[in-house]
Amino acid sequence: MAHTPYTVSDVMTHAVIAVGREAPFKEIVSLMEQWKVSALPVLAGEGRVIGVVSEADLLPKEEFRDTDLSQLDQLRRPADLAKAGGVSAGEVMSTPAVTVHPEATLPQAARIMALRHVKRLPVIDAHGLLQGLVSRSDLLKVFLRTDEELAEEVARAVTAPLFPGGGVTATVEGGVVMLGGEIRDRALVPVAARLARAVEGVVDVRLDLTAEPGRTPA
Repeated sequence: MAHTPYTVSDVMTHAVIAVGREAPFKEIVSLMEQWKVSALPVLAGEGRVIGVVSEADLLPKEEFRDTDLSQLDQLRRPADLAKAGGVSAGEVMSTPAVTVHPEATLPQAARIMALRHVKRLPVIDAHGLLQGLVSRSDLLKVFLRTDEELAEEVARAVTAPLFPGGGVTATVEGGVVMLGGEIRDRALVPVAARLARAVEGVVDVRLDLTAEPGRTPA
């Protein structure tokens, strides 16, 4: 009854623009503008991710431009003030980087982003080496699957194993799954709904299931 969930490796961007610890501030800004990205992984050695520098890490330089440094003890954001004085990636990056592994499922990646309040995650292998980058928009790619694809997977993963007699059909419109037909055991209804909702790309599940004539639902 199980189907293989999509993982980060299925949707991540493999070609990633990254910088080293010594990358100058203006070079970082230039790369972001050139490649239309809002953050860059910071690498050390042969590609180990040691941090991420984002637009949020760069903005303190402008935010505190007219700050009187003599009032430093009154500021409650010393980390941002330190970044305002940074001139290289190593001085302004957020570290340690919030990362994810390629085999993580999309829900796992989404939860990390939500809990850590980040918009993208460097994807690293077991040695901490950069493999790619996954963003919020990458996680939404599963919703580009066609209704036909979703219907085929729901039939394979849900209706065929749970209702082998063929009494239940699955139709999909706009990503919304409709399970309809006659069933023998109502105990299977929540199971079917849960399995259908777990199919990557499904927006919602609607049920139109009735007991077979002359049969009292279990």
